[in-house]
Amino acid sequence: MKKIIFSLVMALIPLSVPSYSWGITDAEAINISGRQRMLTQRMMKNYLLIGADVKADKASGQLDDAVALFEEQFLKLRDYSPTNAISSRLDSVESLWIPHRSQIIGQPSRQDLQPLLQTNLALLKACDDVVKEIEKYAQVESARLVNISGRQRMLSQKIAKVYTALYWRVDSPELKTEFAAAIDLFEQSLTELEGYTDNTPELKDSLRKVRNQWNFSQSGFNLESTGRYVPTVISVTTESILKKMDEITMQYQQLMMSKAGQLASAGH
Repeated sequence: MKKIIFSLVMALIPLSVPSYSWGITDAEAINISGRQRMLTQRMMKNYLLIGADVKADKASGQLDDAVALFEEQFLKLRDYSPTNAISSRLDSVESLWIPHRSQIIGQPSRQDLQPLLQTNLALLKACDDVVKEIEKYAQVESARLVNISGRQRMLSQKIAKVYTALYWRVDSPELKTEFAAAIDLFEQSLTELEGYTDNTPELKDSLRKVRNQWNFSQSGFNLESTGRYVPTVISVTTESILKKMDEITMQYQQLMMSKAGQLASAGH
């Protein structure tokens, strides 16, 4: 009953939100749209945790929160959209999100999971296209850093999602390839962020903490090859990485806003 009521409330949100301007900057828009990518994987991860009966009550709460935040942020991006190209990308997200939303809050079923996993990845790609379009529009080099650090949040949840699917013995041949690719991209992106020459001392310290957490997490990933799964441990460690990367993304957002301000001053 809770899920049914929640679904109805979500369906009515677009009709009940006032049409005032949210007033977000380009840097904030990249951060927010990047968080949308993360939420697609967070929702799927929690759906799988519920199905696998791993801390199902907590996962149910996180799933509801993720759905509500995705909806709220989508409306912010709609209001922000400064170009037809960005609006078109948002149209693509909406066309996928509306049917996906009703499925992701339903009762988990391992038998019918493959189509849901595929539409979830399609939604992720559509959200990623929005980020790239906003980054292109912003035309500030540091926008890339906001994008990459924000993408690390998504990868933390994608890794946890696939790990949970493997633990639940979901029949999908692409999962192990997706798992390896997400781990590789996280490592490459973390190395790139660590090598950015304009990192502040605060950013360097934050990235060092993520590196330590990441190195620890990989010991759990390696257990998967032996058939020994530790979904609770992986869920906790990836959650910690998510929080740290969210803070780092905010720091890069501030850096981007500062650089954009400098460019604007130089132009006058």
